[in-house]
Amino acid sequence: MTIIKPTSFELVIFDCDGVLVDSEPIANVIFAEMLNNLGLEVTLEDMFRDFMGRSMTACLQTIRARLGTPPPTGFVEELKRRTGAALSENLRPIDGIECTLDRISIPYCVASSGDHEKMTLTLGLTGLLDRFDGRLFSATEVERGKPHPDVFLFAAERMGADPARTAVVEDSEVGVRAGVAAGMTVFGYARLSDPLILINAGAIVFDSMKQLPQLLRSKGPETC
Repeated sequence: MTIIKPTSFELVIFDCDGVLVDSEPIANVIFAEMLNNLGLEVTLEDMFRDFMGRSMTACLQTIRARLGTPPPTGFVEELKRRTGAALSENLRPIDGIECTLDRISIPYCVASSGDHEKMTLTLGLTGLLDRFDGRLFSATEVERGKPHPDVFLFAAERMGADPARTAVVEDSEVGVRAGVAAGMTVFGYARLSDPLILINAGAIVFDSMKQLPQLLRSKGPETC
C-alpha cells in the first residue's frame, strides 16, 4: 500500500492508551483475569488483538457474543475499580513522549475510545494532562466508536483542522482503520501490536516515540 503524506500537517491527534500513557499492559492484564473468571479463556495477546483500542460498548458486545449472555451486573464497575487502582500505582508515560511533545510545533489533541474520566485520570497520573487542556475528545461524544472515523472527525472539527492535513497517532488496528476512514494520515506505534497488521490497516509504522517528530517533519527543536 502506497501512503502519500501531506507536505505539512495542521493538527496531530493522539490516541491516549498505549500512545501517551503506558496503560495497555496494566489494564489488559486485569481485563483478561476478569474474562477468564467468567469462563472466557483469553491470553494477554488475545486482549491486545481483540479488545485494545475499542470502546467499552464494543468490548461488551464482543463478550456477550462469546459468552452467549451479558457479563454479570457490576462487571464494568469492578473492572474500572480494579483498573483504576492498578493504574494509580503503576502507570507511567510512554517512553519518550514528553520529549516528543516538546518537539512538535503544530497543535495537537487527544481522541480516545476511553471516556473523559479515564483520560483525565491517566493523563493526570503521568503529568501530561496540562499539555492537553481543553483538547480531550472521547468516542462517548459521538455516535460510533473506532474503527468508525467519528471521533477523529469530531476532534478535527473542534480543532478547526482539515482532515486531509491531520495526522493520527495510533497503536491499534481499529484505531488505524478509524484514522484512515477519516481521510487522515495515520502513524502506527507498533510497540504492542503486530507491525504488519498496522501496515495492512493503512498506517506508517514506527516503534520509538522519539521518531515521531521527524516523521511529522516538525519544525520544533531538534533535541529536548
